[in-house]
Amino acid sequence: MERFSNIETTFEEQVIPSLSEYIAIEALSPDFDAQWKQHGAIDRAAQHLFAWAMARPIRGLTGQIREIDGRTPVIVLEIPASDDCDREDTVLLYGHLDKQPPLGDWSEGLHPFSAVRRGDLLFGRGSVDDGYSIYASLLALESIQQTGEPHARVVVLIEASEESGSPDLSAHLDAMDGVLGDVGLVLCLDSGALSYDRLWVTDSLRGNISVTLRVEVLTQGVHSGEASGVVPSSFRIIRQLLDRIESAATGDILIPELNVQPPEHQLAAAVTLNEAMHDPLSHHFPTVEGLELMGRDGADRLIRQSWAATVSIVGFEGAPRPQDAGNVLRPSTTVKISIRTPPSVNAGDAQAVLIETLTAHPPYGAKVTVEPEATAQGWVAKQRASWLQAALDDASRHAFGQAAGFLGEGGSIPFLAELGHRFPEAHLVATGALGPGSNAHGPDESLHVPTAIGITKAVAHLVRAHAVHD
Repeated sequence: MERFSNIETTFEEQVIPSLSEYIAIEALSPDFDAQWKQHGAIDRAAQHLFAWAMARPIRGLTGQIREIDGRTPVIVLEIPASDDCDREDTVLLYGHLDKQPPLGDWSEGLHPFSAVRRGDLLFGRGSVDDGYSIYASLLALESIQQTGEPHARVVVLIEASEESGSPDLSAHLDAMDGVLGDVGLVLCLDSGALSYDRLWVTDSLRGNISVTLRVEVLTQGVHSGEASGVVPSSFRIIRQLLDRIESAATGDILIPELNVQPPEHQLAAAVTLNEAMHDPLSHHFPTVEGLELMGRDGADRLIRQSWAATVSIVGFEGAPRPQDAGNVLRPSTTVKISIRTPPSVNAGDAQAVLIETLTAHPPYGAKVTVEPEATAQGWVAKQRASWLQAALDDASRHAFGQAAGFLGEGGSIPFLAELGHRFPEAHLVATGALGPGSNAHGPDESLHVPTAIGITKAVAHLVRAHAVHD
């Protein structure tokens, strides 16, 4: 009989209903809800997930919701090693429960905080990013115990500030000194996938620096017939400042400190992956008809996604809706700038250079202010041990039918850089169900349920492999 075959039934019958209830909780990350504590949604989400966890039939399971004043909570669950496992290190399973806001209009019949099941997809904010992670982690452990397989000590850590750059994580890790123990293997279930036919493992993650840039030219709006041609436009000054950091023609970053040459083995891996999957990113996004993608070819697009510095304007303030706009020269323009940094670039240093570039010698003497946010450091996986490489392929074959895939990911998971620093000898594996069309952070976010089930099976295989390897 297939090992861990009970996972699919349990996921459908017991996980989906609870995950749907979690989707209904508007647990916005602190960056998007400054009054998160007063509103109580993050705490309700933590209580909901914790209650489900503690009701699972897992031998030795203990847990708590850990709180620090002024910080979002973390769920910490501990399962002691099985009697037949003599390993002394710990397996750490990671996910997060905070969510992005709706961010746009959802399709007819869908709502960010109302779960909808359509075939293999479960729609709703937080379904794939990252609500399923605690369910997959615990169901994997439950299945291991039910089948009599060995496992080392396991700690499940679910934080609640990841979508804000994990500003509360370090404080909790400091307060948990000794709780995690000697971490030998970390499994992070918050990463992406190029397809739903295998286990995808992330080899690198870009960092992220975000700033809010504001340009002021007037104390109040003035009729454009009077002021235009005399008072410089705040929007045009924003354009000039953005031209200091990015080529408008190519999208290339103009700040040398933000650019690196990708490692040769990453370049070669992109070529191999492109040959096998035929330009996978060309059909990964919901682009409008006729849009030309950036990059010379499929391999170059894979490298651009994972190793290139990029600028995104993710927020805009200071302009009325077109239907409400009069002929007024606006007093100010504000944009939020998000820059993805290459995995090996120091995000803190990059942010300092960015701020200096934007604020030096303001055009026309305009008032330019830059408000920085917490940085997210990029991450590069260390070389995997032979047992882990074999275990990843074996887990993928058992769960999906073919060997694992490996890729660089364009997003950021600050937890991995933090844990890599604290536990330099640990093996860090980043995987997840965020595949084509899952649209995390955007409208119509969805979890591909068969992939979530496959990842749960793969986690069970990896935890077992860790317990028995030499």
